Amino acid sequence: MSAGGHGVSRRQLLVSGVCAAPGISLAGSRPRVTHGVQTGDVALGRAVVWARSDRPAQLVVEYATTPSFGGRRRVRGTVASAQSGWTARALIHPPPGQTIFVRAWFEDGRTRGEPAMARFCTPADGVRILWSGDTAGQGYGINPEWGGMRIYETMRRREPHVFIHCGDTIYADGPIPAEVRTPLGVWRNWTMPEKLKVAETLDEFRASYLYNLHDDNVRRFNAEVAQIWLWDDHEVRNNWSPGADLAGDGRYREKDISVLARRARQAFLEFAPIGYASRAEALIFRHLPLGPLVDLFALDMRSYRGPNNWNRQIMESGETAYLGERQLSWLADGLERSRGLWKIIAADMPLGVVVSDGRDAQGRPRFENCANGDGPPLGRELEIARLLQAIKRLNLRNVIWVTADVHYTAAHHFHPDRAQFKDFLPFWEFVSGPLNAGTFGPSPLDNTFGPQVIYCKAPPPGQSNLPPSAGLQFFGEIEIDRSSRCATVTLRDVGGGVLFSQRLEPA
Repeated sequence: MSAGGHGVSRRQLLVSGVCAAPGISLAGSRPRVTHGVQTGDVALGRAVVWARSDRPAQLVVEYATTPSFGGRRRVRGTVASAQSGWTARALIHPPPGQTIFVRAWFEDGRTRGEPAMARFCTPADGVRILWSGDTAGQGYGINPEWGGMRIYETMRRREPHVFIHCGDTIYADGPIPAEVRTPLGVWRNWTMPEKLKVAETLDEFRASYLYNLHDDNVRRFNAEVAQIWLWDDHEVRNNWSPGADLAGDGRYREKDISVLARRARQAFLEFAPIGYASRAEALIFRHLPLGPLVDLFALDMRSYRGPNNWNRQIMESGETAYLGERQLSWLADGLERSRGLWKIIAADMPLGVVVSDGRDAQGRPRFENCANGDGPPLGRELEIARLLQAIKRLNLRNVIWVTADVHYTAAHHFHPDRAQFKDFLPFWEFVSGPLNAGTFGPSPLDNTFGPQVIYCKAPPPGQSNLPPSAGLQFFGEIEIDRSSRCATVTLRDVGGGVLFSQRLEPA
C-alpha cells in the first residue's frame, strides 16, 4: 500500500500516524485529477462520471466500448470550483451489456490536464450486484499494516456491475486517531489533521470523504465498479434526526443539528457519484432500472424522518415520519410501474431490527429505527405497514430488501404467519456490513412483521466493536441469472468466502 499516494513512506506513517492532506495547489501548468475517477448511478442508457480537480477547471470525459477508445464519445461536464469542493461530474449515455472505458481530465482555459482512467460494466440481462455499508467507523481507518481497506479489493475482484453503498459512507462524527487499542492489539491508522475531531464545518465534512479516497483499495475499486450511494446517520452524526440535542456533547461547538445536516448533505452530494441538475433539487431516493430483470429503488431514511422518539403513536403524523409521504408515494408508484422481474429495495436501515436511541424526557425509550420492540404497527412502523400492504395489493412477489447499518451480516425472512401485522406478502431482507468499521451485534428483532433469522454472523457473545483485523467485515452479492432468471443472494466475508447463500425462484 502506498499510504494513499502522498509520497510519504510507509515507515513515516507508522512512526507519526498523522499526515496533512494535500490541499488545492496551483503548482504546475495543468489541472490535475486529484483522487481518481468514480462512476455511479449506472442504469439503462446512462451513468455518472465523477472526479475532483486541484483548481477551477471543467471536467471532460471520453468513453468507448474498447480500450483503444475507437468510436469514442466526448462529454463536457460541470466546472470544479471552491463552491463544489473542487468536484465535478458528467452524465454519459453508454450502451447496455458492455465494458465501458473512461478517461477523464480537467481543462483550465486552453490547458488540458493529464487524463485519469476508469472502466465499468453496464448491466443487461444478467446482473451481479454487491452491497454493504459503514466505512471508516469507530476509529478504524486506513491501517497500512493491515493492507488498508481490504474488503474493497475483495469486492473489486468479484467484478460486479453495481455496488450499493447502503449508508455511513463516512463517519463524520468518528475521529481517526493514530492508534486504537483493541482486544486484538493496537490498530494503527494513517490519519490527517481534519480527522482528529468530529466534522462541523463544510470543509471538515468534505475531508471525511477525502480521507477514504486516500486508500489504494478504495480508489482501485472506484475505477472499476459503478456505485450507487445512500446515506445514513454517520454522514452527519450518530443517530441524527431533526431536533437532536447536542447541548451535552462537548465535542461540538456547533450545537444546531440542522446546520450540521445541511453542511453534511452538501458534502455528500459533492462527493457521491450521483447525477443532478442542481444540489437544491437533488434527491437521494431514486429509481435505477438495471435491465429487464432488475429494477433498483434506493431509499433515503434520513431526510424526511421525524425526530427519534418513543415510536408508539397509533396514528401517523409528522412525528411518525420515516420515509415521508412524498417518498412513500414515489416508491409505491414506482413499484407499480416497474417492469423489472426483480424489485430490489436498498435501504440504509433494516426493517425489523430494534435500534434504540437513549430515553426521552419522560424516561421512555427512544428508537432510531422504525422497529420499536413488539406488537402491532405503531409509530414509524405505520408507514412500513402501508407500504407492505401496497406491495400485496399489487401482488409483487419478487421484492428483495438489502441493507446494512447494524455492523453484522444476516438473512431475515418476513412472513405474515409469524407477524402481529398480517396484511403483506412474504419477503426476504439481507443485511451486510461493515466494510471497514467495528463489528457489533446481533441486535434483537421486532415481531411486528414476523422476521425470522435464517442466518447470522456476528461477534461471539460478550464481544463487540471488534476491529477489521478480526475478519468480521462483510458484503452481500445478488446474482441474477439470465437463463433461469433466478436470484442467488450470497453473504461473503472480507476475503470473499461464502458464509450463506439463498437461491430465490421468481414467482
